[in-house]
Amino acid sequence: MTESQDGPAVTEWAYRLEELDREIARMALLCRVRILDPNVLERVLRNDRSVCETQNPIAFAKLHGLLMVHLALWKQSTDALGEAQKAQIEAHIIGRLRKVFPAIADE
Repeated sequence: MTESQDGPAVTEWAYRLEELDREIARMALLCRVRILDPNVLERVLRNDRSVCETQNPIAFAKLHGLLMVHLALWKQSTDALGEAQKAQIEAHIIGRLRKVFPAIADE
């Protein structure tokens, strides 16, 4: 995401979240979790390993932890930026992840 009229704060939050989301996508691929499918994210947050198509306890634990960090950062970004800017960042990141990691995307 390039810097826009919204300023460097939006660009910084987008970068932080995008880097984190890339690592989440990597862990989802290792576990073969379709993280963008309906209800899968919530199940991972509840530590439900049955969403995995392969057993990789270390990668799943990291995936769960990264999602918890993501939620904390997302809350901070909402407080710092506001809902409209947060929605733009989210749409940008999800679009990139679907292109780069199609195996985790919903169909």
